[in-house]
Amino acid sequence: GGRATVRAVLFMATLVACRHNPVLKAFRDRLVASGKSKIVATVAAMRKLLTILNAIIRDQKAWQNA
Repeated sequence: GGRATVRAVLFMATLVACRHNPVLKAFRDRLVASGKSKIVATVAAMRKLLTILNAIIRDQKAWQNA
């Protein structure tokens, strides 16, 4: 459920992030290696990205690669 437009935009942002952000890429790759399907791993990364974005807004800080 939820807002389809927001979910679609977040999904696309996650696909890009999983290709270029080493933290999210490692997270998704670890889930796939443990037997999760690629879509399930991507949705998990989507939730992780959303949590990161919410923390950035809450703390009013710039993005920092860890």
